[in-house]
Amino acid sequence: MITVAIFSSTAPSLHAQASASVALAKIEPHLAAVIAPGGSSDALIVLGEQADLSGADNLPTKQEKGQYVYAKLREVAERTQAPLRQRLDVMGVPYETFFSVNMIKVNASRDQLYEIAARDEVGRLEPNPQVKSAAMLSSGTLSTTSVASATSTPSTGITWNVARINAPQVWSMGYKGQGIVVASADTGVMWNHPALKSHYRGWNGSTANHNYNWYDATSAHSSAPVDPQAHGTFTTGEMVGDDGQGNRVGVAPGAKWIACRNMNQNGVGSPATYTACFDWLLAPYPIGHPQLANPALAPDIINNSWSCPPSEGCSVNTLLSVVGTMRAAGILTVMAAGNSGPNCSTVNQPPAIYANSLAVGATDSSNNIARFSSRGPVTVDRSGRLKPDLVAPGEYIMGAVPYSPWYQNYWSGTSMAAPEVSGAIALLWQAKRGLIGNISRTESYLTQNATHLTSTQACGSYHGSSVPNAVFGYGLLNILRAVQAP
Repeated sequence: MITVAIFSSTAPSLHAQASASVALAKIEPHLAAVIAPGGSSDALIVLGEQADLSGADNLPTKQEKGQYVYAKLREVAERTQAPLRQRLDVMGVPYETFFSVNMIKVNASRDQLYEIAARDEVGRLEPNPQVKSAAMLSSGTLSTTSVASATSTPSTGITWNVARINAPQVWSMGYKGQGIVVASADTGVMWNHPALKSHYRGWNGSTANHNYNWYDATSAHSSAPVDPQAHGTFTTGEMVGDDGQGNRVGVAPGAKWIACRNMNQNGVGSPATYTACFDWLLAPYPIGHPQLANPALAPDIINNSWSCPPSEGCSVNTLLSVVGTMRAAGILTVMAAGNSGPNCSTVNQPPAIYANSLAVGATDSSNNIARFSSRGPVTVDRSGRLKPDLVAPGEYIMGAVPYSPWYQNYWSGTSMAAPEVSGAIALLWQAKRGLIGNISRTESYLTQNATHLTSTQACGSYHGSSVPNAVFGYGLLNILRAVQAP
């Protein structure tokens, strides 16, 4: 009845005008600007009630945190989404539900979006545009700058970047990440790559089982791991890669990996695909059977070598809640800081900007900051927050690619720095199992034991000659020092 009054009457009542005003106030300006009278638009309905996860703070183990968070999220989502889903069914509006943030994705007309926004349980509507990109390196989505041609004969041995953070010394202590599960949220993974196959949680040595170990959140919905872009294979290789034939490109070769594909064949994602992967990673399930989700199979660490710019529909706070959810569940989310340097305050896109994200900048082989590496502080949300938190090697890195000859020189970007930190955390958590699921203490071990680096560049209130600073954060990852710290 309200919908008819608002949208069909040529002389709307004061009540109808007020309802329309309320609806418009809930629609994010970027979405309001693109919804047209005659078509339909993808939109994200963020409900006003979000789960209170503070009860997880005092739970002693990661598994207990994960179970608690999952149960809370499901209860709130099922209860609060039910009336809206019923209305969407009546309206004939297709939708997809999420729970790591209480949200529903719809494809609806302008009139339908206004009706939805006017509902009391709806907090806001945000865009989820369908973005097409000609090439991954020009899209700005992936945190990568340049790729050189493949080498015909890959170098053997431990790559320089792995050695630079002192991972081999930690291996010699018996810590290679055994018992820890890392996750790739990226363009996918070539699961049977020589450097990755034996480290895949879905491989038992003779057969592959992708249930609970792989999910494709893109429209392709591949039932087995694929990577048409190579980016996800490369970053996963930096976490765990070791082919047993001398190519040791990964920091934690004893860890297992799983993966969720959140970007399409063009290397582009959306708030919906990013969130769908976080949903799945919080509680993995067999392909096609979300009712069998099991938070006990969640990874320990998620590497995120991507950003979500406004062109993909992300406003400043779009992914804020879901990143907080992962932290509450005891899952450490590592984020590439971005490649928008060298100016100050260029760490400016989700998810690296958040306090709950561990944001990683990039250095070269001489421990200089890479020119492209984004600097802090974060000003896009007016917080003045220090980012990046620390740095790792990210310029001219060798890694695994999903085509022969299987390795490629040289990739550059904060995309290459972040997975080194993700792998290093696996080493730290094997060595200090009491840290597993304790995100704040883990971050302190990494930052307080980093190799301090300074700069002549001052940004905001952060002087480059001090530590931390807005160029290097607390400094260069030094996993040996972190493992040896009391």
